[in-house]
Amino acid sequence: MKSLWGRNSLLYLLFLIVMVALIFAFMPHGGPEEVTLGAFIDQAKQGQIDTIRQEDSSLVGLAGSEDKIKASFLGNTEDLRNFLTQEGVTIGEGGVKIDVKAATRDWGTIALQIILPLALFGFLFFFLFKSARGMGSQAFDFSKSRARLSHGDKSTVTFADVAGAEEAKEEVQEIVEFLKYPEKFTALGGHVPCGVLLVGPPGTGKTLLAKAIAGEAKVPFYSISGSEFVEMFVGVGAARVRNLFEQAKHTAPSLIFVDEIDAVGRHRGAGLGGGHDEREQTLNQILAEMDGFDTNTNVIVIAATNRPDILDPALLRPGRFDRHIVIDLPDMKGREAILEVHARNKPLAKTTNFKTIAKETAGFSGADLANLINEAAILSARHDLKEITAQELESAAERVIAGPEKKSRTISTKEKEIIAYHESGHALTSRMLPNADPVHKISIIARGMMGGWTRFLPAEDHHLWTKSQFNDRIAVTLGGRAAEEIKYGEVTTGAENDLEQATKLARKMVTEYGMSEKLGPRTFGQKQELVFLGREISEQKDYSDETANEIDQEVHNIIQRAYGTTKRILSENKVTLTKMAEDLIAKETLGEEELNKLFKELVPKQIYV
Repeated sequence: MKSLWGRNSLLYLLFLIVMVALIFAFMPHGGPEEVTLGAFIDQAKQGQIDTIRQEDSSLVGLAGSEDKIKASFLGNTEDLRNFLTQEGVTIGEGGVKIDVKAATRDWGTIALQIILPLALFGFLFFFLFKSARGMGSQAFDFSKSRARLSHGDKSTVTFADVAGAEEAKEEVQEIVEFLKYPEKFTALGGHVPCGVLLVGPPGTGKTLLAKAIAGEAKVPFYSISGSEFVEMFVGVGAARVRNLFEQAKHTAPSLIFVDEIDAVGRHRGAGLGGGHDEREQTLNQILAEMDGFDTNTNVIVIAATNRPDILDPALLRPGRFDRHIVIDLPDMKGREAILEVHARNKPLAKTTNFKTIAKETAGFSGADLANLINEAAILSARHDLKEITAQELESAAERVIAGPEKKSRTISTKEKEIIAYHESGHALTSRMLPNADPVHKISIIARGMMGGWTRFLPAEDHHLWTKSQFNDRIAVTLGGRAAEEIKYGEVTTGAENDLEQATKLARKMVTEYGMSEKLGPRTFGQKQELVFLGREISEQKDYSDETANEIDQEVHNIIQRAYGTTKRILSENKVTLTKMAEDLIAKETLGEEELNKLFKELVPKQIYV
């Protein structure tokens, strides 16, 4: 508050001066009546005034001690005496007296005419000076780094908060050791990697791991996004890079974390703007700072990206980002550990089993699992529960995967029956094929864009897939359409997404995985990228039109064979299909226990038409 008054005191003073001047200028003044010189002389002749006082260029007539009238007169006292005598006014005894007095000044007018312009000029000068100084300060600050500094000794994030990435934590442990005990490495002539590049899909915990490194090492941590370097003004990005590294060197040992480094680290010379645009100048400065002449600094750069393929090779070479650490989507054990980390301070029911939730969430990232726990807490609060139960966790998982339930959606009885047979077809086909994932739940309650859905519970995560597994997966995908055809003799538009997935998978089997007996073990089509776009935009056709026809025929054969298998399964088990659909119509959702009762007599077997 004191500094605020100090900055604005001059402004307040100027404002006070102006207000006082205006008050004096416009304040009503009492005084004698203004008359013409002729009227003034007439009253003097008639004896209505007894004293004439000359004040500069004015004559004031007094009656006793009261200023009665006033008139203008130019001349000195001798001129006044001569003028009064000529007009017949008696001067001296028996007449009027003449009194000469210096004129009083109108200080309000003087203030208005002199002080007010000076005050306004001073205020204008002060405002312009302050604005210019502010603009100069902003221009000076424009080249400063926007990195956010957090002190490692105050960081609350450690390796205990990072789950599902045990190998990555082991890789970065050496960096923590170097920052804590650098002499341990320098004594043997070794040096820590200059830079560490964290690579992985979005939400896998790259930023969290970087924070944990700073928290474990207890060193200053500068974090900035790659896009914060680049501005429309040339040279600003490079200046910010220099400023950032200067700050980090002053607080060494320290860490610099650059998130989304692909914003400035893309391949040079590939953009439409040529090789000297602002982004490339920024990248050049980063390269110079990381491996220039001054390399004896304990500053480690950690960067994160999910597009390492578009980064400039000079950025990835040894001496800059020496170590590349891949943080992939967590496996089943990793997902279970991540769920436990995010549920630490939340009240959980004793029946909660994270292992089941981990099986149901294949493909989830760490951010997805954190969102799942948060959604479960929100659902528990909505239902007025005191703790998070297994049911809320499962509902939250379904909400994250497929969207919220739409129980209010009005559908006809006929459509409800079609959806029930469609989902039952998926579930029954999955049960009868040995390489398909077991069914966990089926429902005809709409979620998101889906009218109903079938949820599978894989026994383990898949990293390698066989041809038999792909064939069974396509057959299960087509189960809904086959059930509609068997029951009603025609199909609906509900299988649109199923057909798209089946076609994509069958084409990959032929063109990418070499699973076609006719075409043999080879791939077809080379994907081409433009680096500055950072995405695939075309596929080069490196095969003949005849081969293209053969590819289409093979894709058709795979799908038709799977579809025939599905129709045979459902036709042979039509009674079970009908019973399942009827139960689904009545209950809207069938869980694992209810499905096991329906499938009790069914034994999976390899069936191919």
